[in-house]
Amino acid sequence: MARVHCFFRTAAMGDIDVEQQEPFPVDRDGRPLRGEEDQPAGGRKPGCCERFQQSVSKWMLPEDSRSKYLERTNCCPPPIFIILISIGELAVFIYYAVWKPQKQWVTLDEGIWNSPLSYKPENRQEAWRFFSYMFVHAGVEHIFGNLLMQLLLGIPLELVHKGFEVGMVYLAGVLAGSLASSIFDPLSALVGASGGVYALIGGYFMNAVVNFREMIPLLGVFRIMVIVIIVGTDFGFAFYRRFVQDEAGMKVSFVAHFGGIVAGMTIGYVFFSAYNKKLLKDPRFWLCIVGYVVFVVFAVLFNIFLSPAP
Repeated sequence: MARVHCFFRTAAMGDIDVEQQEPFPVDRDGRPLRGEEDQPAGGRKPGCCERFQQSVSKWMLPEDSRSKYLERTNCCPPPIFIILISIGELAVFIYYAVWKPQKQWVTLDEGIWNSPLSYKPENRQEAWRFFSYMFVHAGVEHIFGNLLMQLLLGIPLELVHKGFEVGMVYLAGVLAGSLASSIFDPLSALVGASGGVYALIGGYFMNAVVNFREMIPLLGVFRIMVIVIIVGTDFGFAFYRRFVQDEAGMKVSFVAHFGGIVAGMTIGYVFFSAYNKKLLKDPRFWLCIVGYVVFVVFAVLFNIFLSPAP
């Protein structure tokens, strides 16, 4: 009995000593790991895809949301919305450039103004035009700029926030752009996806400003400066085409840019700043939704009863 008691006592002391010792890495079978090559998946160096996702998280999310995003990210579903909408816009552009052969592709004219997709004030009773105008572009420069911006910004946003959120913001900007144009520039036509593109820019811009300290300040300054330069340059060209350039033909409204960016800075900001949060419990979400619905109702009534357009 004394020997047995001594054995258990020794084993207990041994257990205590083992527990107090510094732990060492072992695999699932209890065998010690001796090198980095033996480390489990959690300790391995990140691959190209993981490094890409880390870069996306730094550009799109504040610091407190990045770890949760990196835990969940799997690129599934892929950024299908922004890719499909871009393919559709490019296909329509090529169709009109080939169907109505131009002397050059820099500026399309006859085909797009007679298109059932373009927004024209005299055809505003055809309600689909308030959305479908985004598929029609006035030239190579026009479509190249829109596609470049929405792919560079839309794909990372959709990787983080998925297609539903990005699609809602994009389409909200498209509709806000055409309705704003019908109110503030009621005699002008409208083509291009600038309303949707500016909604993405507005939402991302507000997120970068509000979360400036959490989104790496140096990169924050850079991203804000880039957005300001791009938006300022594009607005300058839009003003020039609308008021200065003396060309025959239909004048294209620039107000869709304003409508799109306002939609992005309100609805877009709420969607893009609410990662891993329930929007229905966010009072900002309901405030923006109610404000947007009020604007849409007012714009519809204005076009029915008050618009000076024919």
